[in-house]
Amino acid sequence: MKKDLKGMSLAALAEYLKSLGEEEYRARQVFRWIYRGADSFDGMSDISGALKDKLKETSEISAIEMLYCQESRSDGTRKYLFGLSDGNAIESVFMKHKFGNSICISSQAGCRMGCVFCASGKAGLARSLSPGEMVDQMLKAQKDTGERISRVVVMGTGEPFDNYGNLAEFIRVVNDELGLGIGMRNITVSTCGVISGIQAFSTDFPQANLAVSLHAPNGSIRKGLMPTAGKQDYYELLSACREYARKTGRRVTFEYVLIGGKNDKERHADELAANLRGMLCHVNLIPVNSVSGRAPAPGANAKAERFKKRLEAASIPATVRRGLGSDIDAACGQLRLSKTNSWVSG
Repeated sequence: MKKDLKGMSLAALAEYLKSLGEEEYRARQVFRWIYRGADSFDGMSDISGALKDKLKETSEISAIEMLYCQESRSDGTRKYLFGLSDGNAIESVFMKHKFGNSICISSQAGCRMGCVFCASGKAGLARSLSPGEMVDQMLKAQKDTGERISRVVVMGTGEPFDNYGNLAEFIRVVNDELGLGIGMRNITVSTCGVISGIQAFSTDFPQANLAVSLHAPNGSIRKGLMPTAGKQDYYELLSACREYARKTGRRVTFEYVLIGGKNDKERHADELAANLRGMLCHVNLIPVNSVSGRAPAPGANAKAERFKKRLEAASIPATVRRGLGSDIDAACGQLRLSKTNSWVSG
């Protein structure tokens, strides 16, 4: 099999080219071309014909295929359906903000977590994505929009810390100034609470941002809403988050989907505040979005604001998330592999 060069960090690419008898500077040349959008070796004008031939024999630059793109009429959010080489598919969401453009990418095809309020894992987990498949979501969105992406959130389909090795290589590529040049503080990884991943992340990427999908004020409610992630002890997870904040000096963002009658009452806010007290953190409240086939009823925005005020009264910083792309099923928890008549050809 040919070696896929897309998604390799500069250090890994240099090591690979060294094994082919090439000088280290060649890696910088090839690396730069790949993240300028090159999809073949022929267009790499500053490398020799002999090296091009060698790379063609041994290597490839993989690419995912943009199958469809759907654009929100309300806020310009774009949701992409990308096809993978093995027939699987993934989704990504491009969002426009006053501070620049961001993208929410997937780290796996499918998800094993089975959260009851989320559409992304309805079909279960197919497989993890390669670093190249992760970074190509960004490259394809930039090419389609003609605009630079300055922030990336790994919060699409999948549990990133179930795919930690490939996630780490992806982060190195997008952070590299010869790659996509995105600063660590503009990179956010969201986890359902894989403790070993949180611990590794705090060591490997202390300047990046960590978001934890908590969604409950205690362990029993969390087990009901997040069957797989909820198997981990709630207080052990919070302890790992406290240690992350202490070690890195970075706050933890807790994602909290408000589901009517399940976790959105004043007593839930008070219990959550008590469990988070003293931690460098922030709570991002998300009024639950409509998900076909899911039982929980949406929580009202007014209730979200009351919940927020309750947390703030206990000195826990909180915000209510703005729901971008909800009219195209691109908001939090809505990504799923379905093609409807509302999709338009990309």
